[in-house]
Amino acid sequence: MFALVSSHRFYLYDGFCDMRKSFDGLCGLISSGMQRQATSGEVFVFLNRSRTHVKLLHWEKGGFVLYYKRLESGTFLAPHTKNHELSWSDLVLMVEGIQVVKSIQKRRFSST
Repeated sequence: MFALVSSHRFYLYDGFCDMRKSFDGLCGLISSGMQRQATSGEVFVFLNRSRTHVKLLHWEKGGFVLYYKRLESGTFLAPHTKNHELSWSDLVLMVEGIQVVKSIQKRRFSST
């Protein structure tokens, strides 16, 4: 079942991935390159060198799920990460191809 939600933790692989890799090859990158467990329930994000393909690997109860998206034109813009961790909103913006150029957060005032 398609079940990625904001409560998951998302990690971007630091480097480029050969998109011919499948479950076992990606698990090897996770354990050797990221020093994490592929079966932890976290979601791991991989980009190819030209940033036109993205794969997400996720362990669910019973097995691995692999999500794959290939762009017909343009590239994925990888967000800046802290410890390779992505927020849910950063992941959604990246996969949907939305680039935030400037963000301003206004203070809210309460009337008391």
